[in-house]
Amino acid sequence: MSDVNELDSGMFGVKGTGDTSGYGGLVRSAVRPGSSERPYGSYFDEVADELERAYPLFSDAVERVVVDRGELTLHIKRERLVEVARILRDTPSLRFEYCLGVSGVHYPDEKGRELHAIYPLLSMTNNRRIRLEVSAPDSDPHIPSLVEVWAGNSWNERETYDMFGIIFDGHPALTRILMPDDWPGHPQRKDYPLGGIEVEYKGAVIPPPDQRRSYR
Repeated sequence: MSDVNELDSGMFGVKGTGDTSGYGGLVRSAVRPGSSERPYGSYFDEVADELERAYPLFSDAVERVVVDRGELTLHIKRERLVEVARILRDTPSLRFEYCLGVSGVHYPDEKGRELHAIYPLLSMTNNRRIRLEVSAPDSDPHIPSLVEVWAGNSWNERETYDMFGIIFDGHPALTRILMPDDWPGHPQRKDYPLGGIEVEYKGAVIPPPDQRRSYR
């Protein structure tokens, strides 16, 4: 019989820390890709060309273009986001009719650009996919809402606000969607405490890691 308390064993085999979340102090370095040069490959050059023709402010709005692991990401200035989104949706040669939501990311070491919002777009007409990425500083976490362009983004923006603290200006009802309305902080930010507190979702309370039952 093991002399290690089952409550003291993490999902990835970590023992003796009291952490059952699976984190266990694991540190992984991430390298973010830089700007890509033409030709981008696939249909990516055509998408960039069509957007540039349809949107005269392309060079001012698009900070950089990144092609990485088979995906095209356009990094957009936040003040130009709604304009670019409309062009991508409404231009016949582009026709990105569907936004698959928005994901938040927190890069605490990227000074002045700590918070990112990422929008995967799908053109069902042309069978193409691209991504938009927008950044905002911790000190001014505001990004324009895209609900008026893609109405289905409403709940996704609420979740990103709830988990990361990004404020989507113009959202019709930007309130928390998972955590209680008075919950302090945003749980998916990297500066949020990992374990040791009760996590209270609406309608349920999850105990801190060192008090959870083992599922081994």
